[in-house]
Amino acid sequence: MRSIAKGLGLGSAAMALTALTALAWPGTAGAAPSGTQSLYAPSALVLGVTAGEDAATGTVVRAVTLVCAPTPGGTHPNPAAACAELRASAAELDELAAPGAGAACTREWNPVTVTADGVWQGRRLSYSYTFANPCGLRHTAGTLFNF
Repeated sequence: MRSIAKGLGLGSAAMALTALTALAWPGTAGAAPSGTQSLYAPSALVLGVTAGEDAATGTVVRAVTLVCAPTPGGTHPNPAAACAELRASAAELDELAAPGAGAACTREWNPVTVTADGVWQGRRLSYSYTFANPCGLRHTAGTLFNF
């Protein structure tokens, strides 16, 4: 594979590997008949925690996936509770990311940014919230960003 990667470039090698994988498992490539639609609108997010003011330039500390339809799943430690919070808030994430009442944190500036990117009930979702420091993140009211 190393000689293929040098001759064709890394991108071409990745495409070739993908094609070989699809050929190796022919039953999975066309598992769903074309033209069918799911009963559920897609709801899958990648949730991340980044050290810094901006998720694009900061250092990703951790990330999980969250799938809410048809059943809760993904790598989130509590997908059922996180999906229930999303449904209850109508995907308005500010109330889920804001520190809970009574949170006592110092005023140090050590920003931490949480993000949610993906699809919620069939619509694109891109969200970002920056805490002044990790204490604010630890005291969020919900479980969505508690991973």
